[in-house]
Amino acid sequence: MVGSPHASSTSALTIRAVGGPTAVLELGGLRMVTDPTFDEPGEYRSPSGALLTKTAPAALAPADLGQVDAVLLSHDQHQDNLDNSGRAFLQRVPLTVTTPSGAARLSGAAHSLAPWAYLDLPRPSGGNLRITALPAQHGPEGCEAVTGEVAGFMLTAADLPTVYVSGDNASLDVVRHIADRFAPVDTAVLFAGAARTRFFDGALLTLDSAGAVEAAKLLRARRIVPVHFNSWQHFTEGGDALREAFERAGLADRLVLLQPGESATP
Repeated sequence: MVGSPHASSTSALTIRAVGGPTAVLELGGLRMVTDPTFDEPGEYRSPSGALLTKTAPAALAPADLGQVDAVLLSHDQHQDNLDNSGRAFLQRVPLTVTTPSGAARLSGAAHSLAPWAYLDLPRPSGGNLRITALPAQHGPEGCEAVTGEVAGFMLTAADLPTVYVSGDNASLDVVRHIADRFAPVDTAVLFAGAARTRFFDGALLTLDSAGAVEAAKLLRARRIVPVHFNSWQHFTEGGDALREAFERAGLADRLVLLQPGESATP
C-alpha cells in the first residue's frame, strides 16, 4: 500500500491513481511514479501559449508516497505533466527517467533515455527491472516543433508482468511500432482523455476513447488502466466515454478504470 514501508518483491503489479497523469506503480519490489503533479487547481500557461486549467486536486501529496525508487517522466515542458510541486518532488527521488531534452533541462538525478534505449534498475530481492524508453507523439504528425519531445516506457523482467506506460501519445502508428517489438503486454497504462487545445485546429493531443480501444487491441493487452483523463479542463473525454468505448468493443473486462485515490492489482 502506498505510504507503507517499502514494498516487498512480488510478481504482482499494483497501480494507484493520484490524478491527471500521476500514478504510483509498485512492481518487483520497486515503487515508481508517473508524471508527478501535486499542485492545487489553477491556471498554467504552457510554453506554446496555451492556457491549461487544473480542475481538481491530487488525491495524494508527495509526503504520502513513502520511498520512491524512480519517476517515469514522459516530458517536463507541460505543467499538466510536471507542475511546480512535481519539480520539487524530483529533487528527493533518486532517479528520474525522461527524454534527452528533458534531462538536459532538469537538475538532480535525471537520466536521459532516447527511444528504444534502456536502463536496468536493481530490484531489492535481486535481479533487475528493465525500463525501455519508447516513442510518443503528442499530437498530429509533425507536432514536435510545438509540443516537444515526449517518451513512453516499457517495464520488463522475466518474472514480472510487462507494463507499458504510454506518456502523452496520440498516434496509433506509434503504438503499432511498439506492439511489433513488445506485444503482448500484460498491462497498458494509457494516457487518454482526448486532450485538445487551440493548437493544430483542435486535433487530438492524446488518445481518445476509441483510440484507447484500438491501442488495447494492437498491444494485445490483458488489462488497460487509463490515466490523464481527469483533473484538467482540456481533456474532452472522461471515464464514462472510456467505459462506453470498451463496452462497445466487447473489451469491458480488460478495462480497469480508477478514480484518483483508488488502487488495483490488474
